[in-house]
Amino acid sequence: MKQLICRLHLCVLFIFALSGCLSPITLNRAVMAYDEAVVNADAKQLLVNIARAQHHQPLHFTRVSAIAATFNFSANAGATPALTGDRGGMLVPIFGGSISENPTFSIDPISGEEFTRRLLTPFDQHKLTLLLRQHFDVDMMLRMMAQEVRLQHPEQPINAHATHNKDAEERPGYRYHFHRDTERQADYNNTPAPDNKEQERRLRLRQQITYHNNPSDRADYEMFRRVVLHLSAIQDQKQLYAEPLIFERSWTIPASAVSAEGFQSLEKEFTVRYSQEEGTYTLSKQALGPILITNYDPNTLCCEERTDLYDLTNPWVENDVAFDIRPGYPGGEWPIRGVFRLRSFHAILNFLSHALGEEPEYHVEKDPRTPLIDRDENPFSTLELIISGTQPPKNVLSAYSHGQFYAVNMVGPNAHWNMNAFQLLYILFRMTVTDAKPLGLPITIAK
Repeated sequence: MKQLICRLHLCVLFIFALSGCLSPITLNRAVMAYDEAVVNADAKQLLVNIARAQHHQPLHFTRVSAIAATFNFSANAGATPALTGDRGGMLVPIFGGSISENPTFSIDPISGEEFTRRLLTPFDQHKLTLLLRQHFDVDMMLRMMAQEVRLQHPEQPINAHATHNKDAEERPGYRYHFHRDTERQADYNNTPAPDNKEQERRLRLRQQITYHNNPSDRADYEMFRRVVLHLSAIQDQKQLYAEPLIFERSWTIPASAVSAEGFQSLEKEFTVRYSQEEGTYTLSKQALGPILITNYDPNTLCCEERTDLYDLTNPWVENDVAFDIRPGYPGGEWPIRGVFRLRSFHAILNFLSHALGEEPEYHVEKDPRTPLIDRDENPFSTLELIISGTQPPKNVLSAYSHGQFYAVNMVGPNAHWNMNAFQLLYILFRMTVTDAKPLGLPITIAK
């Protein structure tokens, strides 16, 4: 009898120890399950909004703002007489236990003026360079994020009376960006020769060639694709730079205007040079400028070259990304320079949705001067989606909308590209909703 009681005590201790071991195991499983559920919900939401944009319906976003789960662990033990009749008294141990989980989800509709502004505001250049440093393909990023490219030709002389270049007209796909207002065009034709840098800059801007990333405009779209393919080939050689320009600003002030205390404070912020002949101080300070994509190290440029690039990036617009591909460096067989204009997340979803029917993308060959591209990677779609009436396998990311299943194409030679493109789209979505304060009442679901 004493042995039975001792065994019963040991079993009770074992049950409590086992419940303590199950607690962290259950917690880890729950955390991973909820995390996967939230990510899948966001991913499917992106596919559903692409479907909405395809059918010209309003876009709508929600997010899981909070998850609270309560876990209850219980264990019990006891003993009951064995069915031995009159032969003796024996006790049979009884053990039991239970685990219960009560999750609560809070779902917030993402709305309001702040989020709408973020949804419609084009991405800035710093987000593009941040993603470039994560080793995303520049071709993929620009095809998704850029709405147009404006090319400049350094070899083209600036002429106030010439509105276009005949040699450029003969090249297929070239279209000049003109002002449609006849009065402004007449004023432009009558403009005298530039007598200062500001006029020269304005003339340079008017001689830019704009190509839109729009498959419905074949000439524009094909030139845009060739430009981004050229940058991608340079990136494959690990010779593509994306760094902020560093300009040196200088000011000259009379030496008599600087006191001893003022001189000490100036030395903390500026590089000070004294000219004894002129009796002046020259103050200089380095300042970070806009991001520039190049096929060379921009830190090797001299002051005159930096000034020339400053004209390229001036005025500095946050959603513009300038590039300068020079001869004598990788990819220099096709020297091009210009500016990419980025678009908003709302425009990205519309672009991807229109590619499903209204404005389908198509294959574009690289320029003959472009170096070889790694793995010859040049998909015809920025993000290839499959629309089907049958449900895809469970391992395929898909969402049901408008009576059909929308899924990312994860098979074939472009499977890796498509998965990376959808990952990029998800990151851009997170960049858009970050710090966006939800308005309205949250939806709480308890089980």
